[in-house]
Amino acid sequence: MKPDGKKSFLAGISSLALSVITAFLSFLLLFLLAYPFGEVIGYISYNIVIIFACFLICRMNPSSIWYVPIICNIVGVIAAFGEENFYWISTLWIIICGGWVLSLIASIIGAQIGRRTAISDNP
Repeated sequence: MKPDGKKSFLAGISSLALSVITAFLSFLLLFLLAYPFGEVIGYISYNIVIIFACFLICRMNPSSIWYVPIICNIVGVIAAFGEENFYWISTLWIIICGGWVLSLIASIIGAQIGRRTAISDNP
């Protein structure tokens, strides 16, 4: 059975643009949730959005694995290295750096699935 040829509306957007959109929306979500619910809840939800987006973007375009995790996490990277009050021994350090690692792992898994799907679609 052949697919009907319909593609997601996200398929027309480049991986770079999707990464920038993810960085912006996750940053917005961080501030919307951190004030009423606390920093930990804000950063956990921020990381979940980024991890899921990295997986999906790299699954759609496996060659984008080289830049998607970096661009999606750019707000956390800037906050960690640019903020003088960021403590590398706090709970937030574990959450933020854990999110970096998990987004990289999700990107690798998404790229592997995307490559496998591309190979199986083109016999």
